[in-house]
Amino acid sequence: MTDHPGVAPPPRRGAVHHVELWVPDLARAERSWGWLLGEIGYRPHQSWEHGRSWLLGDTYVVVEQSPALAAGDHDRLRPGLNHLAFHAGTADQLDALVAAAPAHGWALLFPERHPFAGGPDHRAAYLEDADGYEVELVVG
Repeated sequence: MTDHPGVAPPPRRGAVHHVELWVPDLARAERSWGWLLGEIGYRPHQSWEHGRSWLLGDTYVVVEQSPALAAGDHDRLRPGLNHLAFHAGTADQLDALVAAAPAHGWALLFPERHPFAGGPDHRAAYLEDADGYEVELVVG
């Protein structure tokens, strides 16, 4: 394929375009998700009355407190989204994220098995925010 200045390349078929999380408290989600996404390389993208988004390359993550949100809390153990997984960088970068996470509303899941809760060959951290959303931060 030839590069043409000023012409966007075609979309990568099958790549994630965006993820949108409906949250019960936008300010709380902005505090936790905004910090985490910023730490792993996303930058603020859009902001509107009921939502925020962060962009990395051509993929973005949205948190939104939609007026259409139905009653009920998110539960990662029920059908639906269990977690989002992100590349976290190096082992040292993962350790720094885990150390700073509680100050930004994240709790470490499976602390007794950290950083190998996913198995002996899978170095990662599993964090949960105050609304029950889980992220997996993977080394490598």
